[in-house]
Amino acid sequence: MFGTSGIRGRVGTTVTAELALSVGRAVASEGSGTVVVGRDVRESGRMLVDALTAGLRECGADVLTVGVESTPTIARAVELFDADAGVVVTASHNPAPDNGIKLWTRSGKAFGPDRRRAIERRIRDGDYEPVPWDELGVCRRRERAREAHAERIAGTVDLEGTPDVIVDLGTGAGGITPAVLAELGCRVRTLNGQRDGSFPGRPSEPTEETLETLATLVGQTEADLGIAHDGDADRMLAVDETGRFVPKDALLAIFARTVAGEGDRIAAPVDTSLAVDDAVAEVGASVTRTRVGDVFVAERATEADVVFGGEPSGAWIWPDETLCPDGPLAAAALVELADERGSLSAMVEEIDRYPIRRTSVSVEGKDAVVDDLRRRVDDRYDDVDTLDGVRVETDDGWFLIRASGTEPLVRVTAESRTESNVDAVFDEATTLVSESIGRHE
Repeated sequence: MFGTSGIRGRVGTTVTAELALSVGRAVASEGSGTVVVGRDVRESGRMLVDALTAGLRECGADVLTVGVESTPTIARAVELFDADAGVVVTASHNPAPDNGIKLWTRSGKAFGPDRRRAIERRIRDGDYEPVPWDELGVCRRRERAREAHAERIAGTVDLEGTPDVIVDLGTGAGGITPAVLAELGCRVRTLNGQRDGSFPGRPSEPTEETLETLATLVGQTEADLGIAHDGDADRMLAVDETGRFVPKDALLAIFARTVAGEGDRIAAPVDTSLAVDDAVAEVGASVTRTRVGDVFVAERATEADVVFGGEPSGAWIWPDETLCPDGPLAAAALVELADERGSLSAMVEEIDRYPIRRTSVSVEGKDAVVDDLRRRVDDRYDDVDTLDGVRVETDDGWFLIRASGTEPLVRVTAESRTESNVDAVFDEATTLVSESIGRHE
């Protein structure tokens, strides 16, 4: 039921009002007495919030609704309003026909594996604890979630100049970002600033391909940089002042090297580039790898010497602030860095770039294929990590083979420090996948 980032899928088939009702019942039955509820801009979210709220109240939980807000705004509101949990109805960067449900703790961290399994078990068994008619939970509106989030962001940033920033909201829920940047003294223009859950301006997921309009606009104006969010603004990606898309691993390295110092660790998933390792090594820090998914990065970020966590997808975590990936906070932090150091492009140029190859192979029995691979590579290689799929260090680089958390796919990633070797590493990995698929046909 739960993927790497909550429940997510097509409305009316995977994600239904019945499911939302069941999740509400289960969350309340697990002991959450007060729950913050909000949603992104998708119209289907209205229905799902209604059903979710009914389930929570039926099992005795009080509901604090905050309306349409970014996911980090809602996640931070759990602590702000002294609640026990938070629920965001969102499909994040997925397309318009989808929706989903994310569950949050007071720390801003998503529900971990144990709490997710408990919710799943209650839904599977229909094990709910409805309360008598005169003990039903109440529903109240809370208004200060965005204001409080904006204040926290503003308190972390100090701008000397007046950067010119273009923010591509992708018609999503990230309106807090241009508001905060304007309050900090930036000159701000927005792109796709209207709220529209059909995402008419561009697909919800910000990528180099979907941000062509932002890149063109930044490159043809005097803007210092461009910022882009996904539908619920937990992700943040960027374009430098020349109009070039900032590589995701480079952005991770820039943030990590700024935060880290001697002896610190940076949490990043197993598919992260060696460029991040090299960048933080220059300041005496190291990378600790996690499973793919911001919940696993956040879990590692609870450890004392982990000062930053990031996923190249665009999820950035400053554990001293919150364990929720916070796109608006990341936007403000990047604007501050560009203001301090003169240009974003110069920072990007300081980060090494290594050739990397990626592909996805359609496989119905994805888990069986990866399990077969896991057994076979132990006999072939000396340095094998099975934390999430199979990651193998070779003389020429590394490759990762893992099952997708949401689709019938096996994902293959390979990297080398030299262009001449990356194809060989990639071919080695894809051959292993083909062999395992053949053994299970």
